[in-house]
Amino acid sequence: MPRFSVIVPAYKVQAYLSECLDSVLSQSYPDLEVIAVDDCSPDACGAIIDEYAARDTRVKPVHLAENQGLGRARNAGMAEASGDYLVFLDSDDTLTPDALRAVADRIKDSGEPDVLVYDYARTYWDGRTVRNQLSTQLTEEGPAPFRLADRPGLLRVLMVAWNKAYRREFVEAQGFAFPPGYYEDTPWTFPVLMTAESIATLDRVCVHYRQRRQGNILGTTSRRHFDLFEQYDRVFAFVDEHPELAAWRPELFRRMIDHYAVVFTKRGRLPRGSHGDFLRLARAHYLRHRVPGPRGGLRHTLVRHGLHRTFRALRLAAAVRRRAGRAAVKLARALRGRALRLHYRVQLRLPLRADRAVFTAAFGRGDPGALEEAFRTYAPHVRTAWIGHPEQQQAVPPGPRRLRPGSAACWTALARSKYLVHDTVLDRGLRKRRGQVVVQTRRGTPLKHMGLDLQERPAAARDTDFGELLREVDRWDHVLSGNRHSTLTWERVLPGRYTTLEHGAPRNDVLQRATTADVTRLRESLGIPEGAVAILYAPTFRDHHRTQRPALDLERILRRLGPRFVVLARPHPAHGGSLGSGGRIIDVGGHPDVASLCLASDTLLTDYSSIMFDYANLDRPIVVYTADLEAYEAVRGTYFDLRACPPGAVARTEDELIDIFATGHWRGSRSAQLRAAFRERFCPYDDGRAAERVVRRVVLGETELPPVLPLAERKPVPSACARSPLATVPQPSAPAPVTESH
Repeated sequence: MPRFSVIVPAYKVQAYLSECLDSVLSQSYPDLEVIAVDDCSPDACGAIIDEYAARDTRVKPVHLAENQGLGRARNAGMAEASGDYLVFLDSDDTLTPDALRAVADRIKDSGEPDVLVYDYARTYWDGRTVRNQLSTQLTEEGPAPFRLADRPGLLRVLMVAWNKAYRREFVEAQGFAFPPGYYEDTPWTFPVLMTAESIATLDRVCVHYRQRRQGNILGTTSRRHFDLFEQYDRVFAFVDEHPELAAWRPELFRRMIDHYAVVFTKRGRLPRGSHGDFLRLARAHYLRHRVPGPRGGLRHTLVRHGLHRTFRALRLAAAVRRRAGRAAVKLARALRGRALRLHYRVQLRLPLRADRAVFTAAFGRGDPGALEEAFRTYAPHVRTAWIGHPEQQQAVPPGPRRLRPGSAACWTALARSKYLVHDTVLDRGLRKRRGQVVVQTRRGTPLKHMGLDLQERPAAARDTDFGELLREVDRWDHVLSGNRHSTLTWERVLPGRYTTLEHGAPRNDVLQRATTADVTRLRESLGIPEGAVAILYAPTFRDHHRTQRPALDLERILRRLGPRFVVLARPHPAHGGSLGSGGRIIDVGGHPDVASLCLASDTLLTDYSSIMFDYANLDRPIVVYTADLEAYEAVRGTYFDLRACPPGAVARTEDELIDIFATGHWRGSRSAQLRAAFRERFCPYDDGRAAERVVRRVVLGETELPPVLPLAERKPVPSACARSPLATVPQPSAPAPVTESH
């Protein structure tokens, strides 16, 4: 008897069926059977199912003699099921990796509930993945299992069969089955949830719900959508047969009317000329199933009275109001833009303020944030301001005045401040005044091609206007550099009249000044367990990918490495998503300060991100994952061979990566030698006083600057791992070939 019976009905989905079945059969939890039901599909679905059944004995093919619809196809699959739990999966959707293992673990932890509800995410043809907006209803906090009365908010989650696992004995004992027709999930899901003696939730995306451009049942125009009335009749008939469920009638009634309103207002769902008939039937059902108590909102009133024309008039009025609102907003923006431009021209005619400095950064704090602190320390006569959106303000320490981009105060500061410090591209409308000093800090040591080197790499350059780029360079007075490699690269790919300040990276000063107590505090704030090895995973952006999907299966890696490892998952700021969370994966994508993440971790795992140059200052282990290096070099290009000159151990595959951590090579002697050579080359000036040297040179005009502390005399703060018993684990005497061949 398998643990799970995964029931997959198939009809006209030959393009998606293989991906669906692969997502099930490749699950890390193999104790399952797949009951694939060919609902007399006219395409190749039946043949595909038979091919899978021939290759994998866990696949049970079921061929129906005639098309019976989704509900009855599921019933045919249930009749063949023998698993402890039933899982329904539509044949154009997929299970996420390790979904069934997570479901099995949650079922066990919550005492074998009748129903387990898990989360889903919509996936679109353009690669977007959007999680269910009501995922907060699936929190695992609080007692489990429970009954629906304890968590009635579950009725708000999408009423479908495929976001739940059902105990088969419970389903059979209650005699649940799917009815024919559209919206067959409605008279299944409501009774199941109301009847279940025990329910649990899993706060994890287990299903990717494909949003097809065409072919989706709910996207078709048909009178079959009138089936919805019969389905709700079945729901209320079930309640009538079970008087103990009468308390749910008000909620079911509200859900019914809301559902009718959604179908009625959804463009393209009902055929032309059928809206009046639909609303008349909706009114009849309103009167048939209404319950005492307060009435609903406007939509309920319109359904109750069958006000078809009023409904249409209100929709038309709402559309007109939206258009008028958009036009008004557009006009207001245009007027505001003209007023701001006039304000800026006026400010340009006023005297420049030598005691003002403005700072801004593209992501988080960066070098501009470190320099702002140094301004207040070493040039306190200069008043500082920070330009940033409200959501970025948490990345900036208290002190500078906060300015919103595009505001009148922002344009005033840009027009009259002597010092402009940034790591991004300034507004095209900005005019550099005589006497203004522009400091461009850049955003790290360049590994990938930048500037003019992208002219021959259109995939990476995208729509870069290189003429505009050089006009931006002409506004720079100083460019910061952390090493000779950066100096030579910037001066070649971003040629201009600026002066290169080869004084180190100000953002790395904090890595030299931090204490052991700081590390302990940071680890506690991130929830890193005491004694754990924290891996900071920080991959870079890939220009050749439309969607930045994770390159590594972090859950699989952590399962193989054991409970002492945790991962701090930090996607590239341009990623816009998450690399995973939950369990021993800590999502730190929204953390405002990457330096804090470096200090809190024991080792860095990256691919081609410039964070490796900053992290090397800590003299902690670095592991580089280069599975797609050839593709990355072909699309973006790199300035040196990362495999030949790595900052530590190198892995080409996920299994090699697991081996590096499992055997201890990630912090072995050879890795330390590679890291020492890397630091010598790329971290010569990062001694904790880089920001001070820049301020003394640019603001105070000093030529005799503080000397650079040699690498040998720097004492980086030790990681928690170096102070834990794990540090005494014997290391292999010889490194593995996959990590030491370079």
